[in-house]
Amino acid sequence: MIGKTFKRADAPEDVQATGFDAFDLRLGDLMRGERATLGKSLLDVQRELKIKAAYIAAIENADPSAFDTPGFIAGYVRSYARYLGMDPDDAFEAFCVESGFATAHGMSAEASSLKGKTFDPAAAPLGKDIFSASATPFIPAGDAMLSGVEPRAIGSVMVLVALIAGLGYGGWTVLQEVQKVQFAPVEQTPVVISDLDPLAGATNTIQPSDPLEDFQTPSRQSLDRLYRPQALDVPVLVARDAPISTLSPGMIGALLPDVGVSPTREMMVASADIPAPPAIQVVEPDVPEVQLVAVRPAWVRVRSADGTVIFEGVMEPGQNFVVPTTEEPATLRVGESGAMYFAVNGVHYGPVGQSGVVTSNVALSTQNLTQTYAVADLSADNDLAEIVNFAEVVADE
Repeated sequence: MIGKTFKRADAPEDVQATGFDAFDLRLGDLMRGERATLGKSLLDVQRELKIKAAYIAAIENADPSAFDTPGFIAGYVRSYARYLGMDPDDAFEAFCVESGFATAHGMSAEASSLKGKTFDPAAAPLGKDIFSASATPFIPAGDAMLSGVEPRAIGSVMVLVALIAGLGYGGWTVLQEVQKVQFAPVEQTPVVISDLDPLAGATNTIQPSDPLEDFQTPSRQSLDRLYRPQALDVPVLVARDAPISTLSPGMIGALLPDVGVSPTREMMVASADIPAPPAIQVVEPDVPEVQLVAVRPAWVRVRSADGTVIFEGVMEPGQNFVVPTTEEPATLRVGESGAMYFAVNGVHYGPVGQSGVVTSNVALSTQNLTQTYAVADLSADNDLAEIVNFAEVVADE
């Protein structure tokens, strides 16, 4: 029986776990961490410190060969360390240790700006910018020429161009149609009436076979009488000022001779031999006059049809108010109805109402007053009788 072989595994070696302090932190890592904490990019540092971004990247990479003048390296490193809140001296010492940079006086060969250059300066193109080189990856690459063109914008431009072209073509077509001259077709085709010999010439003589042989042309005097205006044969006179033209200077006026007797209208008309004008005739009777007559103190307000107050106040005994004649009758409102009467063409009507009663909206028209109210009884109201008798005495005088 073959026995199984047994081999003990080697004991694992003790592996020491590495911690954060076990890693070797370089100066560039610390600076990049501090710059990231501040949220600044290389271009931000260049804008704020006025130091090229290539120099800032060279400091973080501990590459002194990127500097044109080594004498400025110490100032650049200290300024950048101060900007990040680090100790300037410790940062510059760490930069020298990591990069092997050593300060030198200005006359030494180590201080030359050509130290460590691997290219020929004469072969470099003039005006070369360090930011345009591919060695600076922190600068974003330039966009292509057609990268900013959107297809939708191209479609919109094409639609706009097509619209402009269509409008232009339509306008040009309308202009051509407007300027086009067309001849209307003639229903009857023109024919040659007579053929004239251009060598013999045309004559105005009437041939014996012509139907107009016996035609006699009218004389010039006949044509003048025919076409002469009628106003020239029989002039028509129309008086412009008929009333003025009927006056006779010998019968009226300041220069009339003194004959002792003034000429009457009949004499003037007979001498002038003109018809006498008709006498004036009134075909419509006078409009009756309506008055308000107060026999005792009473408050009165008269309004027109449009609501305007014509009269308002207290009328004393014997005071009259003539109501104006309007198209629409005015209305009356009286506080003491028994003290107010109406006078229509000298005839008194009323009273308006009973004593101590307010009456409103009484239409002051002749028809309404004569139909609504009876003729006033002078024996029933002594105040009214005194006012009427006094008015008659004044009229007689």
